[in-house]
Amino acid sequence: MQPMATSKVSRWDQHGRAYVVRLLRAGVRRQLVCDTCGWRARARFLPWLKAEEHLERIHQATVNPAAGRP
Repeated sequence: MQPMATSKVSRWDQHGRAYVVRLLRAGVRRQLVCDTCGWRARARFLPWLKAEEHLERIHQATVNPAAGRP
């Protein structure tokens, strides 16, 4: 069994609430999991883009917290 690696995509909505989609990776297998609503999806290509689309469509979370950092 290969070790599982994780990363995340975070966005805020206009009311300041934070939303996170985690990317779970084990070898070539990738799965997206939303911490807020439990949404799950497989992602072969561009998993971060798929996570951003989910946050924007379902949670209306479009503000990137990392965008303000130098």
